[in-house]
Amino acid sequence: MPLVPMKEMLDDARRRGYAACYCESWNLESLQAVVAAAEAEKSPIIAGFNGGFLLRSGQTSFEQLGYYACQRAALARAKVPVSFLLNESDSLAQIEHAIDLGFDAVMPENEALPRKDYELLVKQVVERAHAKGVTVEAQVGHLADASGGTEAEPTDPDAARAFVDATHIDALGVAVGNVHILTSGKRSLDVEVLTKVHAAVDIPLVLHGGTGIPLEMAPRCVELGVAKVNFGTVLKQAYLAAIAEKLAMYHRPMSPHPFLGMGGENDLLVAGREVVEVEVVKLLRAFGSSGKA
Repeated sequence: MPLVPMKEMLDDARRRGYAACYCESWNLESLQAVVAAAEAEKSPIIAGFNGGFLLRSGQTSFEQLGYYACQRAALARAKVPVSFLLNESDSLAQIEHAIDLGFDAVMPENEALPRKDYELLVKQVVERAHAKGVTVEAQVGHLADASGGTEAEPTDPDAARAFVDATHIDALGVAVGNVHILTSGKRSLDVEVLTKVHAAVDIPLVLHGGTGIPLEMAPRCVELGVAKVNFGTVLKQAYLAAIAEKLAMYHRPMSPHPFLGMGGENDLLVAGREVVEVEVVKLLRAFGSSGKA
């Protein structure tokens, strides 16, 4: 099935009463797990990678975006609608490169940029992306970072309306109590703020920090215009736990092959892929996209 522009998927989600899940990948195994879960559930899915992570300072080796983008060919063979997103990048050069490589959606990141600079970046991205049919998501407000980074700046409805009118983005990320990198517990959303933002703008809303959102709030979020929810932390936590369990079984001079690359019951890569698939299925069901393919 050909890839589906993310704008079309989010419009369908709003029309049919579900939220599409963006389940972030970081390697081949996690990407396979995301697509396998979507196919098993007959669900639309948004797959992709975090552009900001690939550019993060302190990296010991250069990450080539083209290696990640080449997975597009496999995604195009999926049995369900798939959109391919480069998430959270504040580099215009990287975003332009992603568009050229075939990502059909991009999300400029606002974490480190002053408001005026961010709005300028988004306008530049929209101009380049829309010319090639690529969806643009952007954000107003800032999520708290549970790992000790940024503090919360809730989305102001009037600012959101002005930003959407000025930039012509296709989807709006909002800060309504959702939290980045929450590794334990849940955080309830501010439904009042979400209601006001929903009334102020007429484009799909996006919740980042999906790991910390109580799943029982999913139906209410959808009612209030949320058409996309992002997940990453919960998937990596599950992946690491599965890898650690299998790795503890390996001791030299045992053959390494059954643990890495042979695909059997002791293979670390299989263990990671399978547990991510299980987690993704839970999310698809919670946000109502199962059976919507």
